[in-house]
Amino acid sequence: MHAARESLPAASGAESPINLDLHRTKDGMKTVDPIQVYGCVGAFSRYIPARKSALKRTVCTPQIKDGTMVVQTGRHFLQIPGPSNVPDRVLRAMDMPTIDHRGPEFAEMAFDIMDGCKRIFGTKNPVLIYPSSGTGAWEAAIVNTLSPGDKVLMAETGQFSVLWRQLAARFQIEVETISGDWRRGAKAVDIEARLAADKGHAIKAVMIVHNETSTGVTSRIDEVRKAMDRARHPALLFVDTVSSIGSIDYQHDAWGVDVTVGGSQKGLMMPPGLSFNAVSNKAIEASKNNTMPRSYWDWNEAINANKSGSWPYTPATNLLFALKEAIAMLEEEGLENVFARHERHAAAARAAVRAWGLETVCVDAGEYSPVTTAVMVPESHDADYFRKLTLENFNMSLGTGLGKLKGRAFRIGHLGYFNDLMLMGTLSGVEMGLDLAGIPHKVGGVLAAMDVLKGKDVMKLAVA
Repeated sequence: MHAARESLPAASGAESPINLDLHRTKDGMKTVDPIQVYGCVGAFSRYIPARKSALKRTVCTPQIKDGTMVVQTGRHFLQIPGPSNVPDRVLRAMDMPTIDHRGPEFAEMAFDIMDGCKRIFGTKNPVLIYPSSGTGAWEAAIVNTLSPGDKVLMAETGQFSVLWRQLAARFQIEVETISGDWRRGAKAVDIEARLAADKGHAIKAVMIVHNETSTGVTSRIDEVRKAMDRARHPALLFVDTVSSIGSIDYQHDAWGVDVTVGGSQKGLMMPPGLSFNAVSNKAIEASKNNTMPRSYWDWNEAINANKSGSWPYTPATNLLFALKEAIAMLEEEGLENVFARHERHAAAARAAVRAWGLETVCVDAGEYSPVTTAVMVPESHDADYFRKLTLENFNMSLGTGLGKLKGRAFRIGHLGYFNDLMLMGTLSGVEMGLDLAGIPHKVGGVLAAMDVLKGKDVMKLAVA
């Protein structure tokens, strides 16, 4: 790749022509190094330098084709299944001066947030908030309840259950896995059988991913708890809700969950950076007797500090501002309405997939995910090539296939801060991308989704 200096005519309202340092790639495409361009609202001033890919962008990405500058305008469509779109209200809430995290103003806010989290998770017990990704909350669940050499039962439902299993193994936890084909959720009958056979109660915990964003499958947690009760087994129940909390109905207390793992960047409509452990009394008691070393993740230190509206370390102050606003937005809409909205959008997305003649990864209608729809592409076609064309041509990011679904599936995220027209734009981009990628499909997916959204049995329409 070599650089050349070229000059283009001035943009409308610009003071001078645009001088560009252009880099020509092997395929003849020209990309632009950091520049300040008048007439593009300063977007180029933060443009990420051209490297191996011309697809990295901030606000708009200039490309030169046949001497003509092509700029992606409008907002980027972020339709991966998380991190999800962050509402302007949440962004503005973060844009605050840092305050004293040991002072009375912060403590008052902290108590409000802790109470709000209890309502979101469906519990009266503590919800611990960590400055970390969801992986940190996975680790916190393990180190506070289990000891090296303990045995757990894990249902393999997709890539994130595999990653949680790998993390547990690093702490010398023996993981017994119920294998799955990644197209179905955790099977309560299989869990019951394994627990009933464990006469000596060697299994200390059952670990389930509630909503597998890698597959678009949602497991039935209430059925898992009933199965555990029928087996009369004392194991703890751990549930990963990183992609479901705030977007899918979830009841920590009512479903008898002992540790709920959560994250901020999906249904809670925040940037990545906060994670959660909702904990039962039984889990807290286990934390007083287990032998796993921990410091940063220690529940008991956090619970004691939380009693005074504080944390045992410096908290992520401005992310907590964002969390307070996100909880307010969810409760203004009403959690039941939030869950119903996600169900509607998922139903419309699946209608489009059926109309295209394609197949969802999830094969059980009772386990369809309300937050993401994973779509198989036909054999001999590459889902990532389709995603690349969709990004290049329509400025829309779709989720890649993970693990053994790499290249075989793509994922449509429809979660968090999202509405009907955003969904229709997303599905339009998918349908056009399928055309460009040459993936065999039928037309009419967008119209099928529109019919679902307009259906009076699905939503109340405002009519004249």
